[in-house]
Amino acid sequence: MQYNVPYSRARYGTMARDFEMGVDFPRLRQERRDKAQAAVKAAGLGAILCFDMDNIRYITSTTIGEIYRDFLGRYCLLPKEGKPTLFDAPVDAKKKLCPWLEGRVEPSITTLEGSLPPALGAAEQFAKQIKRVLTEYGVEKEPLGLDRCELTMLRALEKEGIVVVDGIQAILDAREVKTEDEIELMKQACSLAEAVLNDFAFAIRPGVKENDLVAMANKRFYEMGADRVPLIQAVSGPRGVPHCHTPSDRIIQPGDMLFIDPIALFNGYRTCYYRTFVCGKPNKYQVEAYEKASTWLSNAIDAVKPGVTTADIANVWPKAQEFGYRNEDEAFLQQYGHGLGIGQWERPIISRRFSFKLPQVIKEGMVIALETWCGAADGSGAARLEEVIVVTKGGCEVITTYPSDHLISCGLPGCEVF
Repeated sequence: MQYNVPYSRARYGTMARDFEMGVDFPRLRQERRDKAQAAVKAAGLGAILCFDMDNIRYITSTTIGEIYRDFLGRYCLLPKEGKPTLFDAPVDAKKKLCPWLEGRVEPSITTLEGSLPPALGAAEQFAKQIKRVLTEYGVEKEPLGLDRCELTMLRALEKEGIVVVDGIQAILDAREVKTEDEIELMKQACSLAEAVLNDFAFAIRPGVKENDLVAMANKRFYEMGADRVPLIQAVSGPRGVPHCHTPSDRIIQPGDMLFIDPIALFNGYRTCYYRTFVCGKPNKYQVEAYEKASTWLSNAIDAVKPGVTTADIANVWPKAQEFGYRNEDEAFLQQYGHGLGIGQWERPIISRRFSFKLPQVIKEGMVIALETWCGAADGSGAARLEEVIVVTKGGCEVITTYPSDHLISCGLPGCEVF
């Protein structure tokens, strides 16, 4: 099925050049920080303290090896007025490589997920460090927003007399509507995913395992400059009914449907990009499932424009019982929409499970991933489709351009791709 909205593609190459502007990274850093600071003020916070690596990157435009995500080993502090401070391990390196921080980098102090014994007092040292910096900013008596941290460190902040409140909503407010440079980076990220999807089309054939496809996709993404590959969904045949959300070592057989979602980060921005293939020529049940999933997705895209709500979009999707589930709780993530950006799931969240209870308003500049699922009646697999859209003044544009107007057959003689 073709969509009733225009396609929009990346404008620039992925490398900086002297003869063409490309992504304006200084502007990107400034605009993200300004949006975050405005959200801190609007939430009535004196400052926000972030341990989440996506939030740290959004505020400070810095990153580090992904292992730090596992033990909350770095953090940043953004006051309602003034510039942020980064607390990290490679202090001297950050001062040298990130001049926009203007030297505001200090060593981080954490418990390394409790590996440092409590008697050492790391949590207390951390709290005193934060209290000192808050005092330097003049906001030590105002609420401190926090996105996440270890419980012992939270308690230490409270013992220092700091009023700690939820800061997640404020930073999500900032990230909700994307800037021009953010949207361009997301289009570039999609172009990487499209190369991977095309590799899949030529690699799918009997004897190949799901995890062979996962390995191939990881290699390809990193060769093209991806920051990270958090997940490659590759689900084939009966494993797709119901959707298990996990690849395995299952060997692909003739007649299998496969849905694949190559998720990667490029310059901090993420993809989420399901496509469905069939090994061999599709039967009528597979085509039927694909057309249903495609129609549901098309209906959702057509419903998107500024001013409508998440309830308006969710309302075009079938009820859980109409595609084989008992209720909306169990069917969650099957017909689904989510904001996409520097985080995998941002605002808005679109689902029949939640959207009718508290509808969220769709705004120009949001980037949303819309995805649908439908199992084939013969049990040979399922169709899973996803498009990423940018909400525009008059509606939306699709920025995922790999073909989705039909079920692509591949892997055997006489197929579309062989």
